[in-house]
Amino acid sequence: MLVAPIATNEDARLAELGDLEILDTLPEQAYDDITYLASKICDTPIALVSLVDRDRQWFKSRIGITLSETPREVAFCAHAILRPSDVYVVPDASIDERFSENPLVTKDPGIRFYAGAPLVTSRGNALGTLCVIDTEPRQLTDEQAQSLSALARQVVAQLELRRTVARLRKKAAEHRVYEKQLEVYQQRLEENLATIRHLSLTDPLTGLHNRRALMDKLNEECALLARYNTEVSFALIDIDRFKQYNDNNGHLAGDELLEAVARLIEGKSRSTDLVARYGGDEFAVIFRNTGIEGAQRLAERIRSAIEETLWPLGDITVSIGIAAGSLATPTPSHLIDAADRALYRSKEAGRNRVGLTVNV
Repeated sequence: MLVAPIATNEDARLAELGDLEILDTLPEQAYDDITYLASKICDTPIALVSLVDRDRQWFKSRIGITLSETPREVAFCAHAILRPSDVYVVPDASIDERFSENPLVTKDPGIRFYAGAPLVTSRGNALGTLCVIDTEPRQLTDEQAQSLSALARQVVAQLELRRTVARLRKKAAEHRVYEKQLEVYQQRLEENLATIRHLSLTDPLTGLHNRRALMDKLNEECALLARYNTEVSFALIDIDRFKQYNDNNGHLAGDELLEAVARLIEGKSRSTDLVARYGGDEFAVIFRNTGIEGAQRLAERIRSAIEETLWPLGDITVSIGIAAGSLATPTPSHLIDAADRALYRSKEAGRNRVGLTVNV
């Protein structure tokens, strides 16, 4: 196992890390939202905001792992901070002579893939990384690497805003003249948090709500159904033969098709409906205060609009499955399962149609 050498600016790096007063602090939603996004965008089970201290690495935020810190000598991030301008990627640690004997590889959590984007401050110090980890060998796409770097910059923005706000608070206690400036920075911090929250609920490709936002809303609607017997219907929409389209025309064309279909679905839905990307080439719509007949009409409007569009690379159709909630089984899982069964029947019947499940 190769232990990472000490950075040439180690004293300055550690001084700035201490100045931030971030080590051993409680979890914060802003950082957790960023690690959640990193995990989803890079499709890894583990994501961390790791800060490299003198003798340890400490995790400000973590997903998919219970450790809160490790010795610095085994830290992959200790290597990553030595290359502050690059995303540091280890495709398969088990065959990499630098890491093959590392206990984090040979034992739990059994790291194989690692990618870390250094957290470089405005002073030029790499304090740690935003990293993603998998137990299977793999690579990042260029888009995933760029997204990881962008999210790492958001972590640094949070750290530096935290430092600025803390300093201004201290000064405001002695000089009230700084109160207005503190309010400006506090507002900027809140706006930054709002941006991160928005990112955590938005699909980066289509701009629609993502699955996390969908489930939040579906839980809310099912709670209203259980309490007040309101109406709610749920639709799953699948692009017919999308894999064939992707194989024939390339992934870029496939992404462009997903974006265009997303815009059509959103344009044919009502302002009260929630439209989301469910995953892959599947979309979902929550029809609020709508029974199965109304949902069928709305779904048919979406289906026909997509079929009637003049697509540049060939005809495009969708299959749709709809389910309406009931007091007997007012849970999101019942609605999703019923809509999925209806979608399967639509595809089995020849695609390009709307299938129904009246009572979940």
